[in-house]
Amino acid sequence: MKTFYYLTLCLMLLLVSSCQFSETIYINNDGSGKMSFNLDGSQLMQMGGDQMVNPNEKVIDSTVVFKDFLEKNKDSIATLPAEEQQRLKALENFNMHMLIDPKTKKMSVDLFTDFKNVDGLHDMFKMMNNAGALNQKNDDKKPNPFSNLGTGESSKVDYSFNGKVFKRSVTITDPEQLAKVKDSIGDAEMMLSASTYTINYHFPKKIKSVSLEDASFSEDHKSFSAEVSFKDYLIDPKRLDVEVILED
Repeated sequence: MKTFYYLTLCLMLLLVSSCQFSETIYINNDGSGKMSFNLDGSQLMQMGGDQMVNPNEKVIDSTVVFKDFLEKNKDSIATLPAEEQQRLKALENFNMHMLIDPKTKKMSVDLFTDFKNVDGLHDMFKMMNNAGALNQKNDDKKPNPFSNLGTGESSKVDYSFNGKVFKRSVTITDPEQLAKVKDSIGDAEMMLSASTYTINYHFPKKIKSVSLEDASFSEDHKSFSAEVSFKDYLIDPKRLDVEVILED
């Protein structure tokens, strides 16, 4: 379970320094596609130098197929509360790739999945939270760092696509919890401001319009990206609500 140990390490580092997050979606003509969530801590590795990771450590380059992992550990998972089992079950169609290279100062965690319909997409931050819970299951003494950020607890992300209009919309499900997140930022405000959350969306047709004013488009106008500070995203998850209209 060394992979999950390092996953917990990466998530813990998130709480004390800057990391870059990106949410990427590729949509095909039939509405199917791929979605991924990336946590890049390379900047942190470079800043920390040898004090953070011993350059003589071996490279961690590992892929976890959650369907296989859940099957292998089904007996122990069956002993968990029903709500916790559902959270882990949601990871069944996901894979995760982790790379930590002490020599090149590269640190990256990718959570990814294929989908048949955009409407069935999950909140990727919540899925990363669930992945952290797997490590918690194997060692109850290790906390799930993402739970401290309140991600997935105060809001939910919904996606829709009808062939011409794509929407990403956030619903605040627990205003009180969101208020606690805002209050808890405190001393970490500067570090969280240095972190970013970026969405990168790719479509099968040219984009006619995007509701986000600061969106950047690709040369073929079939893709766009938008970025906000992670602090702003935690305070206001609706900052990345977007409506995309494609050309006919």
